Amino acid sequence: MPRQMPDSSAIPSPGPAEGKGAAVRRLFGAIARRYDLANHLLSGGLDFFWRRRAAKIVRSWKPARILDLATGSGDLALALAKACPDAGVLGADFCLPMLLAARRKGVANLVQADGMALPFPDDAFDAVTIAFGLRNMESWQRGLAEIARVLRPGGHVLVLDFSIPRPPFRWFYRFYLHRVLPLFARLLTGDRQAYEYLGASIEKFPAGTAMNAMIEAAGFADAKCEPLTGGIVSLYTAMRPGGSK
Repeated sequence: MPRQMPDSSAIPSPGPAEGKGAAVRRLFGAIARRYDLANHLLSGGLDFFWRRRAAKIVRSWKPARILDLATGSGDLALALAKACPDAGVLGADFCLPMLLAARRKGVANLVQADGMALPFPDDAFDAVTIAFGLRNMESWQRGLAEIARVLRPGGHVLVLDFSIPRPPFRWFYRFYLHRVLPLFARLLTGDRQAYEYLGASIEKFPAGTAMNAMIEAAGFADAKCEPLTGGIVSLYTAMRPGGSK
């Protein structure tokens, strides 16, 4: 008999966060009201394509229970629910203003939770997705280890995040990322600091084979990377060993 989805009738508060986690929560809480508008405009609408691609991959896994971690305003959770109508989709994030934005958009199942210590039992989900959220965690390795813990053997993880494209596009992209994007973001959200942080965090975040190696070191197998839009973003997939593919 399949497990029921974790209860999400309420949005309980997690324990206090410290360091990077607290700073990230504050930044995203400050821009939550205009987060979607900024994302759509600053990506030129490509974020819709990236999420559709991610949802298509998850659908191929035929999961019954999906956790969308760092769900933010819920766009990927909604795309997953549309692509996988027979699955239960639970969105989790540690930033309450973002969760409230997701609820206003119609995401039914939400829980406030920190990716460093997820409030779910072992083997609770068939698939875990995290879009543009792993990069913001206190520890990437610990976040991946928590994802592995809550995935059943044979379950899949999908990580979607920004990366730095190859030359010659890399030079133009870095100029946009560090010079143009913060200025536009300030006009759209009133908060340039959040998007200056975005550029710095992308530069530090591992990509390609380095990310595949980190994912496999956290207990996953068959890590693969699919660059999208010339490598502006990368989509990573892997499986927790111990079950059938």
